[in-house]
Amino acid sequence: MLLIHLTYSMSMPWSHPVSELSLLRQSQRITQQLLDIVFPPRCAGCQKSGAVLCATCRATFSAVGQQFCRQCGSVLPITGLCQHCYPHQPRLSGLLAVSSYEGALRTCIHALKYDGNTRLAEPLGEVLAEAYLTFGMQADAIISVPLHRERQQQRGYNHAHLLAKVCASHIHVPLRDDIIVRHRATSAQVGLKAHERQQNVAGAFDCVDSFKAGPLFGRTLLIIDDVYTTGATLGACAAPLFTAGAKAVWGLVLARPT
Repeated sequence: MLLIHLTYSMSMPWSHPVSELSLLRQSQRITQQLLDIVFPPRCAGCQKSGAVLCATCRATFSAVGQQFCRQCGSVLPITGLCQHCYPHQPRLSGLLAVSSYEGALRTCIHALKYDGNTRLAEPLGEVLAEAYLTFGMQADAIISVPLHRERQQQRGYNHAHLLAKVCASHIHVPLRDDIIVRHRATSAQVGLKAHERQQNVAGAFDCVDSFKAGPLFGRTLLIIDDVYTTGATLGACAAPLFTAGAKAVWGLVLARPT
């Protein structure tokens, strides 16, 4: 299980946007609660009736206190960079992975990402928020890894956006999905080797023109995704943010393979 303790400080000048759909969302929650009485949900992790993610499965996401490479998240005896990452220019300022990509967490991530179980975004987003608060993370804004418009249309939603939206609402940091876009469609990363992953997403992301000259200067940004494997996608997302003047770009994910 993977976790990095982050210790840095910064100002937070961007205000948190007030939702204009709060009444509609409240109505939707009430409707969903009534439906849950008639058709009780089942836990995505163990299939137990009563909740989309039960307390028992959620407890397995808890991480242990270990030191990890601040670039790739591999286990280290001391804080710093591993031998693999040390000779290379860091693609991220650091990484926080909540837990290992296994067991109930892996099942839940798969159900959210591929099976359309979008209700899991709420408890999984809360897990990300808890990690952010517990380990002292601070950011000016949260960004979710964007999907290309074609993939978004096929899937109907962006799971990373759903996770980031929940996390942002719990930690009161603005979610800014208007900063970076995925302007080039890419193949699925699953099954690709590390260098193939990097080639696949290289140059796939870009900052919106209005953010290229000034607004991001000196900011610390947090990119949210579901799983960190080789860091290719998060690194490709971070590159244009650094180019636009961001002081630091961190990654926050639910899981990383052991």
